Amino acid sequence: MLRPDPRLNLSARFDAFPYQLDAVEAVKDLEYAALFHEQGLGKTKIAVDLLLHWLTEQSLDTVMIITKRALVENWRQEFVAHTHLKPSVLNQDRKHNFFVLNSPARVILGHFEVVRSEQKRLEMFLKTRRVGVILDEAQKIKNPSAALTRAFHDLREGFQRRVIMTGTPVANRPEDIWSQIYFLDGGQALGEDFEAFRSDLSLDNELHLDVERQNDLAEALGSVFAKLRAFSIRETKSSTGIELPDKIVRTVSTYMSPLQAKLYDTYREEARAEVTQDDILTEDDAEAVLKRLLRLVQVTSNPALVDDSYKEEPGKFSELYRLVRDATEDGSKVIVWTSFVQNAEWLCLRLREFGAVRVHGELPIETRNRAIDDFKNQDSVSVLVATPGAAKEGLTLTVANHAIYYDRTFSLDDYLQSQDRIHRISQKKDCYIWNLICEDTIDSWVDSLLRAKRLAAQLMQSDVTQEEYESTASYDFGRVVTEILNPAAAEK
Repeated sequence: MLRPDPRLNLSARFDAFPYQLDAVEAVKDLEYAALFHEQGLGKTKIAVDLLLHWLTEQSLDTVMIITKRALVENWRQEFVAHTHLKPSVLNQDRKHNFFVLNSPARVILGHFEVVRSEQKRLEMFLKTRRVGVILDEAQKIKNPSAALTRAFHDLREGFQRRVIMTGTPVANRPEDIWSQIYFLDGGQALGEDFEAFRSDLSLDNELHLDVERQNDLAEALGSVFAKLRAFSIRETKSSTGIELPDKIVRTVSTYMSPLQAKLYDTYREEARAEVTQDDILTEDDAEAVLKRLLRLVQVTSNPALVDDSYKEEPGKFSELYRLVRDATEDGSKVIVWTSFVQNAEWLCLRLREFGAVRVHGELPIETRNRAIDDFKNQDSVSVLVATPGAAKEGLTLTVANHAIYYDRTFSLDDYLQSQDRIHRISQKKDCYIWNLICEDTIDSWVDSLLRAKRLAAQLMQSDVTQEEYESTASYDFGRVVTEILNPAAAEK
C-alpha cells in the first residue's frame, strides 16, 4: 500500500453532467462494472471522476487506464483538461516501463499491446499494491482466442477494481460481448463456455428461411442485458436528457460507370463460383462470405483498388463531389469515410480544391494529428478523408456536421463509432449521415447486414424492447446476397 501524498490535488477541474455523476455513483463501490454509454456522451469524464474518487477514498493505490495505441495522447490531453494529475505512460521502451512500474505513480496510462508485452512485470506489479484498471474501448478484447485477450483474462484477478468502457459492446456480432464480460467476472454472468454462448446468437445467412430460429434468436438476444444489469450502466443520447441536434441518415443511390459495371460482372462471376454451389451459399456465416467478396465492395467503390489500369471515374464519385460541394458552400465541414487506404489517398487528391486532408493507418501518428488539427482549426480545410480504423474512436470532430460513407464493410463498430465523431456533446448543428450505395450491387447486402447487426445490438443493450425488435427485424441479408451473386436466378 502506498502512503498518501498530501501534495496531490485529486479534485476535478470541471463539474460533470448529472448522468455522469449518476454513473460514478452507481459503480464506484463495485469490484467490477461496465460503462456502456453511447458514443459521444463523455465516458472519459466518468472514468476520470471515478478514478479520482478511488484515489481520494484511498481504496486503491494506483489506477491504470488502458486504451488503444492511437488514443494514448488523447487521454493524456484529457487528464490535463480535467484533472491536476499527470499520468505516467507505459510504452514500448521496457527500460522506461521498469521505472514507471517501480515508481509511486497514482495513474498509469498505456495501450492494450503494452499490457501483453509487459504481462510478466504487471503480474508482479499487481502483487505489490492495490490496482484498479479501466479499459477504454473494451471491444478491443472481444476475441477470446486472441493472445492479446488472453493476457487480459490472465491478469483479471490481480486487479482489485475492473471497469470496461465502450459505446459499442456488441462491436460487430452479438457474441462480441462475452469476452469483455469474462474479463470482469470470470464467466459468472454469461457462462464460461464461449462457443455455447455464441451458438445461440448467430446471425447467419439461413435465418431468413427459419421463423422458429428467428424467434429463438430474439429470445436469446433479449435475455443478455438482464444478466448484466447488476453491474452495468447504459445511457443513450435520448435517455440522458441532453439535447443534441438531430442526426439525419440518408441513402444516396449511385450507379456504376460502363467499364466499372463490366469489371463488376467479371468479379461477381468469380465470386459466385467461389462461394456458392448450385446457387446456394457454401458458408452460413455472413461475415465469412463478405470477406471473400471484398473485391466486389472494392469494385463498387473504386475499381482502381483491384485493377491498376482502370482510369474511368467511378460511379460514386460524382455524387460524392455534389454532396461535398453543397455542404461546403453552405459553410459546413465534411468527413468522407472509406474503408481503404488507397482510396483515402485518391479521394484526398480528388477533393483538394476543398483543402482536403487525410487520416489512415499507414500514416505516422504525428501526420494524422496534424491533419486533424488542421481540419479543426483551419478555415481553408473543409474536408477530412479518413478510414474508420484510424479515426473512428476517441476524437471529437464536431467542426463537421456531414459524414459521407463512400463505402462500408461489414463492421458495425466502424460504422457507428465513426458517425458519432460528429454527433456528440458540443455539436451545434444538425448532423447528416450520407450512405452512398451502388444499386444492384454488394452495397445493398452490406446495408442490409449492418441494419440487422445494429438492431441485434440494440436489443442486447436494452435500447429497444423485444417486441420492438421483432416488429422491425429483417433477416433478408441472406436472401439478398444470393440474389446479388446470381441476379438471373432471382428474376425467375
